[in-house]
Amino acid sequence: MKQIKNIAFLIVLIGSFSSCGSAKKVIGTVISPKDSTYILTNSDTMKVSESSLSDSLRNSLNSNFINFKTFNAKLKIESSDNKGKNPDITAIVKIVKDSAIWISLTATILNIEVYRVYITPDSVILLDKRAKEVQYRSLDFLQSVTQIPFNFTTIQNLLIGNPIFFDINKADYNRTVNNFTGFYVGSEFKHLLTIDKQSNMITHSKLDDVDAGRQRTASITYESYNIADGINFSSDRKIFIAEQNKIDLNLKFVRVEFNKELEINFSVPKSYKAN
Repeated sequence: MKQIKNIAFLIVLIGSFSSCGSAKKVIGTVISPKDSTYILTNSDTMKVSESSLSDSLRNSLNSNFINFKTFNAKLKIESSDNKGKNPDITAIVKIVKDSAIWISLTATILNIEVYRVYITPDSVILLDKRAKEVQYRSLDFLQSVTQIPFNFTTIQNLLIGNPIFFDINKADYNRTVNNFTGFYVGSEFKHLLTIDKQSNMITHSKLDDVDAGRQRTASITYESYNIADGINFSSDRKIFIAEQNKIDLNLKFVRVEFNKELEINFSVPKSYKAN
């Protein structure tokens, strides 16, 4: 199950067994607002300079950036790395925007939950339910492990399907026959974003390390857009990440809900050992 643990950390970034009488330490409860109606405001939308884009491209970026209050999804994950194909995973992801991300990972073939992850803007908690261990980490720890400058918002956008490490106001834009493209060079990555002209949907995201010596690269393909609670959402995504090693992920969302009343509970049994 080591591969699933590695994918757990990756998911919180791209990404308790207890008897009825077990005592638990409650880590946190996050409850979404009861009003599930979400109204976009100027502060919610992505700001795009008039001089940077044509109106059509600016509107496509704004209209398809996913603003939300809550997110609740189930997805199937297939993955492979340098050693071959890994066990398939079923994941449940719950997000209360800017507050908490809750992830459950189940080994599909065994139908047994093996990991549970709880992320706040400054911390990560990982439950290993087979070993009955718990890890308490900061987001800085994940950054040091992955060597990628993730923060809570970046993780949130990665899971939702919004572009990451891309500054709309500082990007250069071009038109091709079938697509719009945006190119941005940040402190860590060069990012090429492709948007389909007909649908105005993001179809591809390509990130390359600014430091050419590292050869760190990532590619995200967005397919099978569907309307979920009024939001255009890519239900099939292919993610490729490579540096010294490589990993391929296929994410297929089988259930997606936005802006519904949502409560996130996370607790750690007292019997779990800290690792």
